[in-house]
Amino acid sequence: MGSVLTSIVTSFVLAAGALAPAADARPAPPEQRAGIPRLTDDEGRTLTLRGWNVEDKANRGDQALTAITEKHFRDLRAKGFGFARLLVFWDDLEPRRGHYSAGYLRKIERVLDWARKYDIQVLLDAHQDVFGPAFGHRGIPAWATRTDGLPFTPHPEDWFAEYFEPAVQRAFTHLYEDPDLQRAQARMWQVLAERFARHPAVLGYDLINEPMGEVREGEDLATAARRIEARQLTPMYNRLARAVRAADRTNWLFVEPTPVVGEGVPTGLGAIRDHRTVYAPHFYNTAMEAGADYDPSAGWIESYEAAVTAYPRQRHIPVVVGEWGPLNNRLPMMGRFYRDAMTSLSRYTSGWAGYVWCYGGGYCALDENGAFAANKDRTATPYAPAVAGTVHSDTYDDSTRVYRLSYTAGRRGTTEISLPPTAGRWRVSVDGRAELRRHGGEVRIEARKGARVTVTVTGTARG
Repeated sequence: MGSVLTSIVTSFVLAAGALAPAADARPAPPEQRAGIPRLTDDEGRTLTLRGWNVEDKANRGDQALTAITEKHFRDLRAKGFGFARLLVFWDDLEPRRGHYSAGYLRKIERVLDWARKYDIQVLLDAHQDVFGPAFGHRGIPAWATRTDGLPFTPHPEDWFAEYFEPAVQRAFTHLYEDPDLQRAQARMWQVLAERFARHPAVLGYDLINEPMGEVREGEDLATAARRIEARQLTPMYNRLARAVRAADRTNWLFVEPTPVVGEGVPTGLGAIRDHRTVYAPHFYNTAMEAGADYDPSAGWIESYEAAVTAYPRQRHIPVVVGEWGPLNNRLPMMGRFYRDAMTSLSRYTSGWAGYVWCYGGGYCALDENGAFAANKDRTATPYAPAVAGTVHSDTYDDSTRVYRLSYTAGRRGTTEISLPPTAGRWRVSVDGRAELRRHGGEVRIEARKGARVTVTVTGTARG
């Protein structure tokens, strides 16, 4: 999204009194977080995803996805990342009802081929912003937009406020509840899964980006969000899971709560009846998206972590944060924010995708010359994309620039360590019955089954 949670939402939230982070909120203790499993690959290795969203929101039709180039993936890999959340749009895939664009599918495949070339795992995200083209954005096609004649007023200075326009909210209700639209959405996902199930770059499918819904009279936003998640999103995700599984039994399904989770509100999602499901919330803060600096004393990160871990712990599914990162990275406390955020995310997630991998200003990870934007270099740390065994600890200390991984080796597989582009400035050592091989920023470790292995990566200078 790069979600700009707006003044209208803020005032609504304050009036409801339901979404302010608790000042005394604390992360769940380790024994509680232990109920959240890690993401795994086909070999059973424990995965950690680190990467960025890759998008082209500006172009559509014949020009769709042309803003994404091979350079995006080459640079992702060069800076130590191995994951991309690729935005795709239903309105481009099915511009007319029942007509699926072969050209758009080829464009997606071209992007996936670049990802494969640079060993980037891709999450295909069915993206929507403010529902879709009927309201001047991207996502659900105009032919699938039903408003019952309710009004819509654009808010060009504050686009997220448009989610609270009556026409947009009613369009979500029809998408969730009209049988013909349910079938159309399921068929759209079947088309994608049938085409890309066996593409080696594809890791999974994010079934809908930042779903919203209709707030009923007398409801506060938190209550509405939990109702929408329980009664509309949960059935939708189960429908779409069945559709995808008709074509693809192996790739992961990512399900999102409403964006209200960003204010520390536990989700109302119910059980998703699928064997490979990932909980994929986003990590944005109202005040920071409105331009405020990070305030550690407000306890937002702690409140968010406490709330967001409840559902995956209950359902025993992995967590991958699909979007995060504030708009203004140059404020005085943003270095502290990235340090605190990275520490928090490492405690309970199997990874994340920052917003967004582009070259320029705003949310872009890189400047026009391809260098990291202010403070975003702090996202490029040593990490283990794959561990062949049971992980005991996996930590990085930003102040000392020391990364440690401790695990017990499994029966087979190679453990992989990724180093940031200042590879020559990292020392790597391994303790235990294991062999280490290093090539630039990539480290491979082979260990005997049952061996207790500790890998230590030490930065000798800040690059």
